[in-house]
Amino acid sequence: MNFDEIIDRRSTESLKWRLYDQDVIPLWVADMDFRCPQAIMDALNKRVSHGIFGYDLVPDDLPAIIIERLKRLYQWDITEEDICFVPGVVTGLNLTMRALCKPGDAVLVQTPVYPTFLSAPISAGLIRVDNSLTQNDDGNYRVDYESFESQIVKNNVKLFILCNPHNPVGRVFKRAELLRMAEICLKHHVIVCSDDIHCDLIFSGHEHIPLASLNQDIAANTITFLAPSKTYNIAGLHASVGIIQDVGLRETIMKTRKGLISNPGLLSLTAARAAYLYGDAWLADLMHYLEENRDWLVSAVRENLPGVKMTAPEGTFLAWLDCRSVQMDVNPHEFFLHKARVGLNDGAAFGSGGDGFLRFNFASPRSMLEEAILRMRKAMQAEGLV
Repeated sequence: MNFDEIIDRRSTESLKWRLYDQDVIPLWVADMDFRCPQAIMDALNKRVSHGIFGYDLVPDDLPAIIIERLKRLYQWDITEEDICFVPGVVTGLNLTMRALCKPGDAVLVQTPVYPTFLSAPISAGLIRVDNSLTQNDDGNYRVDYESFESQIVKNNVKLFILCNPHNPVGRVFKRAELLRMAEICLKHHVIVCSDDIHCDLIFSGHEHIPLASLNQDIAANTITFLAPSKTYNIAGLHASVGIIQDVGLRETIMKTRKGLISNPGLLSLTAARAAYLYGDAWLADLMHYLEENRDWLVSAVRENLPGVKMTAPEGTFLAWLDCRSVQMDVNPHEFFLHKARVGLNDGAAFGSGGDGFLRFNFASPRSMLEEAILRMRKAMQAEGLV
């Protein structure tokens, strides 16, 4: 796979490439500028050539493929009954809130965090409790367990939405961190819904540990959602996997979804099956390229954007740039969009702790990243900031 290839996406219906004007380099929403594995395209082409697209079933072997994958990668034992399919992790998060909470219940999230975590509780008529992650001097983030537990108790929290790996700060939580959070939730009867959508995108020296894999008690208190979408760049096909190991929780979720949320569509499931069966070699090459992009970007930010700080993410393909020390006349998102023509995510959209930050998607050909950093440096020079 040639990850350096520049592929025209403006002529498609790409949200990433058509939100901004044509002269803007878009490095914002979390999809990649790389073709998905050839095996996925081959599987889709073969299915399309059949020519009939009637009501579909989940492929017979897909649950077994997922069971084997979770055991092989994470030593996580699940059964076919534990698996449900939903058309997106965001759909799964919203379904969980509506199934397990009643209006006025409190849901805890760890900010700064993916904006859907902020909006979903509100749209479900719930109270959102923001537990801010603490940034260390080295730029990494950690959980303040005392604050985490006190907010759960004070607000009578019913559901905790975990993001692991964390978007946007790039943390891949360690076993001890996960165990501490899970034990606090068990102690106070708080169910955990874990968004593991970036679980396959882990850099050297780090390990993804599904919360529910820690022990049986935690598994029975956890609902996990993951997907091939970020991993294999097939987000537009909307196929995600829910793992619910407790019978009671699973029955409640399934009852709530009935008539409202269907399984992913035929082609989505075809793509998911091909991804999990045949995508590992492509994924290994991707992670090598992404890790080189990440390391290049850390150096490029340090050398070209004075005052802007970046800590290398442990997972995801998303960098979290701290621009708070740079004296810009507008917020960093507006500054770089209008003066550098580079489209990034405004950190303010990620909730408390996000002001003055930018999210930078580095899952693009290196030449595109080089042009973006060059533009950003020139914009800072023009304003006397370099």
